[in-house]
Amino acid sequence: MANIATSIENQIVKLRKRGMTIDSDDAKITEVLLDIGYYRLGFYWHPFEIDSDHNFKEGTKFSDVLDLYYLDVDLRYLLIKHINRLELNFRTNLIYWVSMHYDNNSIWYSDPDIMSADYLKDIKSHYNNNFKTKNIQINKHHIKYPNDIYAPCWKTFEYYTFGSIVKIYEHILDDVVRKKVSLQYNIKKPYKLQNFLDTLVFVRNSCAHSGVIFDLHIDEGIVEPEGYKFNNNYSHSLDSAIKALLYLMDNISSDRKNDLETKLHKILSKYENNAMINEIITNKLGYSYDK
Repeated sequence: MANIATSIENQIVKLRKRGMTIDSDDAKITEVLLDIGYYRLGFYWHPFEIDSDHNFKEGTKFSDVLDLYYLDVDLRYLLIKHINRLELNFRTNLIYWVSMHYDNNSIWYSDPDIMSADYLKDIKSHYNNNFKTKNIQINKHHIKYPNDIYAPCWKTFEYYTFGSIVKIYEHILDDVVRKKVSLQYNIKKPYKLQNFLDTLVFVRNSCAHSGVIFDLHIDEGIVEPEGYKFNNNYSHSLDSAIKALLYLMDNISSDRKNDLETKLHKILSKYENNAMINEIITNKLGYSYDK
């Protein structure tokens, strides 16, 4: 039964019976299974399975599964680093350009003439006493200004997640104001920047929570960035999301964009001559070495 725990020894036996070549000694395999876990590694040997009985295609090696696992780890670390850089830049631009437009209203994010009713309906659920007390600068602000309901956006947004910041941008009512922000990334249509940001929040959260990302599927699909072509015209792959990130990074710093592109190629090119891993990189991740 699938609900019965299985010993490491039996896990190794099962993998061999299903056709996997265990190309390391049992002590090393045991170490790996106790470190990463049989169930989690299953996400990485799933692409090598050929039927509903979980048998493996001929030539499947444990080392290939482990390579795919560490490729995924390297991708997560690389992407979260650059998405965090984007998050900081976007927060700064959102605060600056919207605050310059509403220069007499430092808490514009709480104004019903500026923000949608859907957003304002939820604001009190996160800007509450717990939020005020656990965040040092917000706490200091309300001690100094006890009559203020909210702190200025440049203080408040420092304690918001990337997703929360993107949601604020989404719910600004005036598209002219939203465009002031999108133009900082050479994007004329705010909905396009919104699409990129929503995608990258999803990728960032998947990376932060150790999600499996090599075959990440972007449900909504990504608007093709100017100057980039999606492989096989497919807009739902991780590679397509990476192209959106590269476009945004190029409009922040060409050096950072080049750094991301170079390191991405370095991670993936290690497997260019491994037919099994290369097939997954091409068909699941959506990456092409011919760039």
